[in-house]
Amino acid sequence: MNDIVSAANAFLLVFAGLFPIVNPIGGAPIFLRLTSATPTDRLALARGVALNSFLLLLGSMIVGSHVLEFFGITLPIVRVAGGSVVAAFAWQLLHSNEELEDRRSVTDHTPGADVDAFYPLTMPLTVGPGSISVAITLGSQRPAGGAAFGDFALLAMAAVAGLAAVAASIYVCYRFAGNLVAVLGRRGTSVVMRLSAFILLCIGLQIIWNGYIALTAPAAG
Repeated sequence: MNDIVSAANAFLLVFAGLFPIVNPIGGAPIFLRLTSATPTDRLALARGVALNSFLLLLGSMIVGSHVLEFFGITLPIVRVAGGSVVAAFAWQLLHSNEELEDRRSVTDHTPGADVDAFYPLTMPLTVGPGSISVAITLGSQRPAGGAAFGDFALLAMAAVAGLAAVAASIYVCYRFAGNLVAVLGRRGTSVVMRLSAFILLCIGLQIIWNGYIALTAPAAG
């Protein structure tokens, strides 16, 4: 019973920790603006973004903390750098108009569909440095080496299931982004896009602040 509760907690921790930052609902109008109007192309892109997001977050959880330790990079530094990138991207979205149309024209071609599924649709639009830093943080909270293999495997499967749930939400929101925009209308879509960009800017600044607090905490103590 305790194992099931621990697995459920691990699932909820991963999903609740990543979903607000990934924010597929808020990213859906932006995804629609940056992609082709062809439903078939958008379906393939939504599938590609969901798969890329799952693999990127999974890789960050598994090897992220080890890579940081190898290069001597602390998590607060990752938060400051990642938050800066998120804030810069959100600021660009807030002040973009014709720029978004230019990006859309670039992605409106079949040969580049596979590449566009990763940049900028997967990173940094969907899974940015903020999401990666959260995934690394979650991965660094693995059980100690003395934990039983069965318990570790159960928690690992629950964490992977949490990532799969996030990826599924990305696919659903992006797959039906056209329906969402049709309901909102042109003006409503513009409002949601700007609001999502502002929320993304706030998230970036919050990540920077958390990194700054973590860096200055030892000195303050």
